Amino acid sequence: MARWKGQTRGGTAGYLFFIYMIRYLGIGAAYGFLSLVVLYFIPFAPKATAATWRYARQTLGRNRWKSACLLLRNYYRLGQILIDKVAIGNGMVSKYHFEFEQYPRFLEVLNSGQGVIMIGAHVGNWEIGAPFFDDYGKKINIVMYDAEHQRIKELLEKSDRPYKVIPVNEDNLTHVFRITEALRQKEYVCFQGDRYLNQEKLLTCTFMGRVAAFPAGPFLLASRLKVPVVFYFAMREKGRTYRFHFAVADEAVRSRSAKPEQALLEQYVAALEGIVNRYPEQWFNYYPFWQLPQTTVSN
Repeated sequence: MARWKGQTRGGTAGYLFFIYMIRYLGIGAAYGFLSLVVLYFIPFAPKATAATWRYARQTLGRNRWKSACLLLRNYYRLGQILIDKVAIGNGMVSKYHFEFEQYPRFLEVLNSGQGVIMIGAHVGNWEIGAPFFDDYGKKINIVMYDAEHQRIKELLEKSDRPYKVIPVNEDNLTHVFRITEALRQKEYVCFQGDRYLNQEKLLTCTFMGRVAAFPAGPFLLASRLKVPVVFYFAMREKGRTYRFHFAVADEAVRSRSAKPEQALLEQYVAALEGIVNRYPEQWFNYYPFWQLPQTTVSN
């Protein structure tokens, strides 16, 4: 089955090129050059292009013309978000605007004196909120697949990155102990809830009208450890504006129809579906997301 391999597309030379362009020519120049990169990626990233085309046609129900337009906007928006991430990481926060939804409730959870699990997705620009966590950022641990982490680690480690990274390696369970220890220390652990590597540890749920598989780990941990859970998305809007969406999950309890982890997943999927419907061009899963593996675990 074609699925995500735990690694984001993009070469070292490409990342370096945009880093130096932003530093010496400015953000606007990087956006301008991005148009050429978009035209390159459409034919030369056929699997990603095909996945986005299927998403537009089958999931969103767009016609061919609207699907082509969404494909262009999707690649361009992804490039903008990567540029913004580098720019803000290099101290250019003042060039952007930020809006917040449910922020007081989110801070209330962070100040509750407990460990907190935050679950996001590969939509928008998840890491863009790091500068706004201030002292909270020192307690943030982002769980990241090791292949993805190592690929650009050397390029971005000089940036002002307040959070810590917990790399996931399929060959051992070190990350599990680090996650539980961080929560025991009343820190915050952040997951992306929409990608998986282990096909034997999955949950399924109807998402955007079709059944899809999600990693069981974040939802199982959150339901077993009884810590507060927040769904968090940072979405790009016009005028270099980012809007932060926070949704505090209800306590996950077992019912006749679902285990606690399944109940939590359904809350997450409802929140994610609302975001994707509002920002359809910011869906950045470039593989057959709705193609189920042979082995799945559900309620």
